[in-house]
Amino acid sequence: MATRQHIHEESFPVQPELLFALLHSPSAICSWWGAARAIVIPEPGGLWSAAWGEDEDDPDYITCATMSVFDPPRRIVFSDYRYHVREGGLPFSADFVTTFDVKPHGEGASLRVCQDGFPVEPESDDFYEACGKGWRDTFAGIRVYVGGLTTLS
Repeated sequence: MATRQHIHEESFPVQPELLFALLHSPSAICSWWGAARAIVIPEPGGLWSAAWGEDEDDPDYITCATMSVFDPPRRIVFSDYRYHVREGGLPFSADFVTTFDVKPHGEGASLRVCQDGFPVEPESDDFYEACGKGWRDTFAGIRVYVGGLTTLS
């Protein structure tokens, strides 16, 4: 099946270990991604799950994935996604894989995210566009989070 992807990359003024840690630390995920709660088992084959919404018993949105690769402080790969949306599921089937690569860069580190597996059919266009905006917003959240860390140190 033909797929499309989103790729986003940015450099941050923090060490690779710190940038990597914010990808799998539940308190950080809640801060920079705006999740209401997060559960992470940071190991190869581990779990990454986050939920959004006020109601603990009926969240708006849940994302769960397997950490098929967990290689600190360089790489995390998420696969085997499961989604729950209160208003209904995705209008298409997909096999998403998201790769986070952290590399030393100048005075800090760069983060490159590649989310692959979006079908090319028109029924996935709205979700594909929403995810593009979501990654731009996510990187903005990471910038704010990292900015708070660097001003505290």
